[in-house]
Amino acid sequence: MQRWNRKKTQFPVLVFLLFLFIVFSNLHSENSILQIQDGHDRSPRHQDSITYVKPNLFSRQNHGPEVLDRFSTCNSTKEYSGRKIAWTDRTPRYGHRRDTLESCDVFSGKWVFDNSSYPLYKESDCPYMSDQLACHKHGRSDLGYQYWRWQPHNCNLKRWNATEMWEKLRDKRLMFVGDSLNRGQWISMVCLLQSVIPADKRSMSPNAALTIFEAEEYNATVEFLWAPLLVESNSDDPVNHRLDDRIIRPDSVLKHASEWENADILIFNSYLWWRQGPVKLLWSAEANGVCEELDSLGAMELAMGAWADWASKVNPLKKRVFFVTMSPTHLWSREWKPENEGNCYSETSPIDLEGYWGSGSDLPTMHMVEKVLSKLSSKVSVLNITQLSEYRKDGHPSIYRKFWEALKPEQLSNPASYSDCIHWCLPGVPDVWNEFLFHFL
Repeated sequence: MQRWNRKKTQFPVLVFLLFLFIVFSNLHSENSILQIQDGHDRSPRHQDSITYVKPNLFSRQNHGPEVLDRFSTCNSTKEYSGRKIAWTDRTPRYGHRRDTLESCDVFSGKWVFDNSSYPLYKESDCPYMSDQLACHKHGRSDLGYQYWRWQPHNCNLKRWNATEMWEKLRDKRLMFVGDSLNRGQWISMVCLLQSVIPADKRSMSPNAALTIFEAEEYNATVEFLWAPLLVESNSDDPVNHRLDDRIIRPDSVLKHASEWENADILIFNSYLWWRQGPVKLLWSAEANGVCEELDSLGAMELAMGAWADWASKVNPLKKRVFFVTMSPTHLWSREWKPENEGNCYSETSPIDLEGYWGSGSDLPTMHMVEKVLSKLSSKVSVLNITQLSEYRKDGHPSIYRKFWEALKPEQLSNPASYSDCIHWCLPGVPDVWNEFLFHFL
């Protein structure tokens, strides 16, 4: 083995020490630059002229802007200024909570036909069932959609037990916050739970922005808050929200947060309402009713930032927060049945191609949401229902639901033209979403 000559070691050592000094100097400089760049949400970078807006600063108590409602309008509209939401999790870490309770990914699996243990309740036995989701009541005769069980590949979901779930909820408020798909999950949860509560020990408040199911003996509530865009908007009326222009305050969830703030377990969703064209932005600091207009993905990213600012301050030891990923639609049957021009109408079985992905689930939106949620990993648990729901083209109400407006003769002659391929029949797919919730609580 070759050895260095002792008389020649002094010069190489000096060169080596000089080399180390240069390297560490450069690393220190680069680290300083990265620290400055990492603080971009606190001090805007002048070269790209982006203004960062700190969200959730205004409230009605401190003379903030007037509340948006369905009568709100923009005095004028201009191009989007490029403002971004600045939010940073500066609160103490309480320990990282994994999205799954074990090494197995319960969201990866397949649907198994199981008519011995499913459905978990009967549609006719739930007095709180919605006519929008009661498919059998409204004429659907094939009941196969009720008998599918989700089976993870390498493990099992915890078996649903209503009494055990109530014990988890004792002295607590469980609240679903979001749109009609989240309302469907709430109705599913109420139907799953109500049967073990005597009729004289349970109650449901009248339908409103916040609707509450209460179980007296457990001192617990299961609630739903209508907030389809998470931030304040002119579509916050739970009934009258079909408007030509959608206006949001992209920098504030304070109106809705005042309702959800004291809940113990929160389940959020937001997606479908962002798929309906450009959105008008009315910033909280704008006093003259001047709106900006932005594409739906950009507007949703702003709203998610304002929501994340609130979520980043949650203590996960005191409050559990879940976010449900996008619920897929099945509007184009050619995606699973080539050259067919229908939709979910007349579909009676799931898609059996593992990894199937249709256009009803927008990948750019999912990637944006994933990016936001990844920064909240210690505060928010993700219910990743998208892929498993993609397989269930058979699970939608189609024509078997109550429609709030009279159907025209030309519609009646073409059932696919008015089929609901967005919401889900109950019992059905949302029951499995709630089994995940039970599994993780």
